[in-house]
Amino acid sequence: MSTETHAPYEAGFTESGANRVYTVTGGDWEQVLGAGEEAAETIVVNMGPQHPSTHGVLRLVLDIEGETVRQTRLVIGYLHTGIEKSCEYRTWTQAVTFLTRADYLSPLFTETAYCLSVEKLLGITDQVPERATVIRVLVMELQRISSHLVGLATSGMELGATTAMIVGFREREKILDLLEMITGLRMNHAYVRPGGLAQDLPDGAEKAIRVFLKDMPGRIKEYHRLLTGQPIWRNRMIDVNYLDASACLALGVTGPLLRAAGLPWDLRKTMPYCGYENYEFDVPTATEADSFARYLVRLEEMTESLKIIEQCLDKLSKLGPGPVMVADKKIAWPAQLSIGSDGMGNSLDHIRKIMGTSMEALIHHFKLVTEGFRVPPGQVYTAIEGPRGELGVHVVSDGGTRPYRVHVRDPSFVNLQAVPAMTEGGQVGDVIVAVASVDPVLGGVDR
Repeated sequence: MSTETHAPYEAGFTESGANRVYTVTGGDWEQVLGAGEEAAETIVVNMGPQHPSTHGVLRLVLDIEGETVRQTRLVIGYLHTGIEKSCEYRTWTQAVTFLTRADYLSPLFTETAYCLSVEKLLGITDQVPERATVIRVLVMELQRISSHLVGLATSGMELGATTAMIVGFREREKILDLLEMITGLRMNHAYVRPGGLAQDLPDGAEKAIRVFLKDMPGRIKEYHRLLTGQPIWRNRMIDVNYLDASACLALGVTGPLLRAAGLPWDLRKTMPYCGYENYEFDVPTATEADSFARYLVRLEEMTESLKIIEQCLDKLSKLGPGPVMVADKKIAWPAQLSIGSDGMGNSLDHIRKIMGTSMEALIHHFKLVTEGFRVPPGQVYTAIEGPRGELGVHVVSDGGTRPYRVHVRDPSFVNLQAVPAMTEGGQVGDVIVAVASVDPVLGGVDR
């Protein structure tokens, strides 16, 4: 408890009057604690938002007694971008370019969840080409691996295992190269659109992905050799930050944290979407409910994602070339994206085709791009399994060409509630492990 003062430290009593609380803002340490009381002293420590071990711009305010954490408070909002509100001022398709910037480590998941909601409102879910749906699964599973690799890399950096950071980003770079080949961008892709995709897989993409599929299993074994048996890594994680299934359910925690507590809840299995019911894969679980179990679950999920990606490639080979956007030209924006000789779209041939077809075709193209299509009134909530848990998008339409309301149920935001439950009563050093095991992305938290 503190009051406004310019003194080198502030002191007060808790409500019980048992402990004196010091908020240290400067001054000599002996002077601060020189009162000599026999009662235990509590110090308020500020960690973040620029602390290198808070997994992003997350601020933690810790009440500590010696090395023991008595209270953990999370302060968020330092990365607030107003993404959801901005969607109300853009067309239904343009909103994708905002939402892809929320959870910047898994933007394709947010894009897909939003587009699934819009497609439900439009009533075109069954009209989305199968090839587009398979490619959506393909790019999402590539990005699931990429996201888990960042979680592994940053956790290693925060715990002092800098080699883990190097190897994690090494494989992630390969995935970003693949995503850049497919979507045109390394991050913030705006690749998934209402009705399908912006474009089909380019030539050579399937071959490049298969090369990655051959290389990645050996890399996962390398992570196990590097970390899984490493004594310091194990001591920092095993039996640390315990959170059982009942606590996860009470807090709404999903994803690897819930599955590491023994509950095999994965929306790809329990509430399938995008045809996930047609893929063969397992849902990795553990029962230890500690930080080490979450680490193992994420590594196993990478292996399962590789299985799904291989099945996607086989499905695409059987399907052959085909459309990746709905046939309805009133929704299919952009229509027939082409690349010109300068490497940018649209090609001159495509522009000539639009302008030469008819005046009505040119007017329709202009209105579709500038004004957008109308979506029938209603509201829809669609949830998918993101790398961090249940990622849901609630979309409301008033019948116009812009969303009336868009709200994202981001798993990082919900899962962060578990940090106090995992850290209070533990050591200060274990707070770093707790945040790393949650693997939050603050862009998704603050939106």
